[in-house]
Amino acid sequence: MSATITVLGSVGNDPTLSHHPNDLAIAKFRLASTTRRFDKGEQKWVDADTTWYTVTAFRSLAEHVAASVVKGQPVIVTGRLKVEQWTKEQRSGTSFEIEAELVGHDLRWGTAAFTRPVSRARDAGESDPPNGVDGVPEQNSSGWAAVPVGAGAGVAAEVPF
Repeated sequence: MSATITVLGSVGNDPTLSHHPNDLAIAKFRLASTTRRFDKGEQKWVDADTTWYTVTAFRSLAEHVAASVVKGQPVIVTGRLKVEQWTKEQRSGTSFEIEAELVGHDLRWGTAAFTRPVSRARDAGESDPPNGVDGVPEQNSSGWAAVPVGAGAGVAAEVPF
């Protein structure tokens, strides 16, 4: 079975990042999603069942997940769900894996500062491109422009146009 789903939950472990043949980046982490319900008798919210997922991200998403996500953080993951039945010795069960298309922090519980990675052109020693009229970035020959990210952060990142 394969379906696209969105899951909200907490990161269960720091993501592991590995590079495979052809320099394919793969990041994996566990995600705990706990259902909450309101108990009318006790007049409070209570936790119900927790479902565990293995989240796998590829390529640049893998690199960004490994650099941005840590154990315990609330995240939102959208991707393709794969459900597999397994049997090992006397035990059997069901495993859930999400091949991530999107991963982001759940901003109901805190704030995040977004930064873009530096372009390859900048890594090669090219200078930052100038800003255009009214502070609107101008695209340089490499297709990147410097754009400040995060109010007051004093950080500039390069954004493809």
